[in-house]
Amino acid sequence: MGRHGWDSGARRWRLTALLGVSAAVVALVVTLVSTLPGGGASTEGTSPDGDKVHGTPATPPQEPQPDVGWGFTHTQFSADEGSAAATARVQGLLKTTSLPQNQHIMGWGADNPEPVKGRYDFAALDRRVDFVRASGGTPVITLCCAPDWMKGGEAGAGNTDWSQSALETAPDPEHYDDFAALAATVAKRYPDVRHFIVWNEFKGFWNDAEHRWDHEGYTKLYNLVYRALKKVDADIMVGGPYLVMDSVDPRQAENASRTLKGPWGAMDQRVLDAFSYWNEHKAGADFVVVDGSSYTKDDDLLPDEFAATDKFTAVGQWVRRQTGGDLPLWWAEYYVEPSDGNDDRHGWSEARRGAVQAAGMIAMVKGGASSGFYWNPEEETGPDCPGCLWTPTDTGDGGGKLPMYDLVARFNAEFPPGTAYETVSAPADVRVLASDRTVLVVNTLDRAISTEVDGKRFDLQAYEVKWLKR
Repeated sequence: MGRHGWDSGARRWRLTALLGVSAAVVALVVTLVSTLPGGGASTEGTSPDGDKVHGTPATPPQEPQPDVGWGFTHTQFSADEGSAAATARVQGLLKTTSLPQNQHIMGWGADNPEPVKGRYDFAALDRRVDFVRASGGTPVITLCCAPDWMKGGEAGAGNTDWSQSALETAPDPEHYDDFAALAATVAKRYPDVRHFIVWNEFKGFWNDAEHRWDHEGYTKLYNLVYRALKKVDADIMVGGPYLVMDSVDPRQAENASRTLKGPWGAMDQRVLDAFSYWNEHKAGADFVVVDGSSYTKDDDLLPDEFAATDKFTAVGQWVRRQTGGDLPLWWAEYYVEPSDGNDDRHGWSEARRGAVQAAGMIAMVKGGASSGFYWNPEEETGPDCPGCLWTPTDTGDGGGKLPMYDLVARFNAEFPPGTAYETVSAPADVRVLASDRTVLVVNTLDRAISTEVDGKRFDLQAYEVKWLKR
């Protein structure tokens, strides 16, 4: 979930204070208030010059490429805040690896960017972009979510509804143009951001009457945003549809695909239909984005946690066939460990978590993916941070790298976009990914083994992830 609302201390226009003033003056004030942005809603802390370039943009490449590699998404808590020593430690860590970093424009650490139409508050997003710049990362922005006034809510600084249901509501169709204008404003403000993802997981785009995704509505919004961004700069890279590639038990008949299925389950046909509609009717795209989990909608890992990752390969191959193989494939999010009721993932050891994550990344590459973003589950405080990339930055000794960081950073360094992959010999109980210089080996067993990969014999500890030089 995103950062919650704040106490702005904003004052409201109070026409009752005008009692006793002549009717003509009252009418004049009412007219003036009604012509203000938001009909008189508080604009405290906002600015009309949202498209003014912020800070010192990093120098982008002369010709931006549609691939960015393997990185992570900032969530509600990240290293842009906390102890100065801890945040500097994370920045130094990231500078050595130049990981791509994704940030949403509203929620997940960013405040409401446009509380009133034409009035902007980019302070939180500015801070995140500054962090990406300072840490040497490739910035990516996800254009989600929408200010309240675009979706039937109340305008005004301090009036943002941060409940999950409100945050995940799509703009009303009459405000699609307004959202596209906001996207263009963001692009002008951060000219060094060359990659934009349109929306997140079709949030709010569900057709209740027909029990399917509102792919028509999403595609209309996508096309307006695509054109608005290209008008700002034709070299900006834009992608979608960021659909959740849900799957169901392979024995289920309702909504199950008859063609895209395997031991891991069967794809929800409604998702495939939504993707196909977007793919056929999109105004254009520089890359294609999906997300999803290796487990089913019922949180089943079929037939086990490692074999379930084969879903990523099958889905990637299907997507690449639909797009003719011309568009690079990104996974905006990928999950291999089911969460509990609080959306936490504390049930696995870090070794098991790392091994299954590595297997999942291998599976995505085998499906044709060239970029992916690990959803970084940072905690604000505390010593425990399962699956996090670094320890919480609330104290001076925070910001230390964790095992998952090593996996993501090494994977990005060893298998960048354009890598030519090779087939190497390996037994069934290990997963491998190989280039001409590196082999990634994953032990899928909860016990130590002696194995042979690519003609080399060695030992692996339980769930060990090992890198071999060729």
